[in-house]
Amino acid sequence: MALIAPSMLSADFLDLGKDIELVNRYADLFHLDVMDGTFVPNISFGFPVINALAKKAEKPLDVHLMIVNPEKYVERFAKESHASMISFHYEAAREKSSDVIRLIRECGVKPGIVINPDCPVESIFQYLEEVDFVLIMSVFAGFGGQKFIEDSHSRIRHLKAEIDRRGLGVKIEVDGGVDPSNAPELIRDGADILVAGSSVFRAPDPVKAIAQLRGE
Repeated sequence: MALIAPSMLSADFLDLGKDIELVNRYADLFHLDVMDGTFVPNISFGFPVINALAKKAEKPLDVHLMIVNPEKYVERFAKESHASMISFHYEAAREKSSDVIRLIRECGVKPGIVINPDCPVESIFQYLEEVDFVLIMSVFAGFGGQKFIEDSHSRIRHLKAEIDRRGLGVKIEVDGGVDPSNAPELIRDGADILVAGSSVFRAPDPVKAIAQLRGE
């Protein structure tokens, strides 16, 4: 059974407390997309919102950095926002990726590496022994509500096969266009964590949507 990580970017910011309680009671993680308007052409919330949310969160915070120079903010997200998981884009760090991973782990946080749909999965194989999880984007980072890219299934299976071949415990997280219709196949592909925004917070019954994502 996969863990469900509702993306708070799709939450109701006029009634954020209600959606925080939803995640606390029925989901497994808070997924927080941090965008800088440079690495991706959009800007999301910053420390004031995340730190306020953290005070009410009873489930772990999964912080996804869609920013340039992620190493500049790792310590602050770890110590000030109390993140349990921090992931950053390979495309933003490239040759600095091992240093960023090491910094995240030194801060007592689980490190993850992220790739967009146009980045070969093999690009991050060299880091599989260093990370706790890999986040496969099944849409292009930067905007919610995009359509799931079907090629993501084969990318997840390829990554899962390599993880298994090496005998590692690295988890696979999937983000983008995830809903109850494709969740079962994603779990069969090897996904351990499903990020879902619109399909949870904009569902007629968000509690039922979370259960459906889990396959319950």
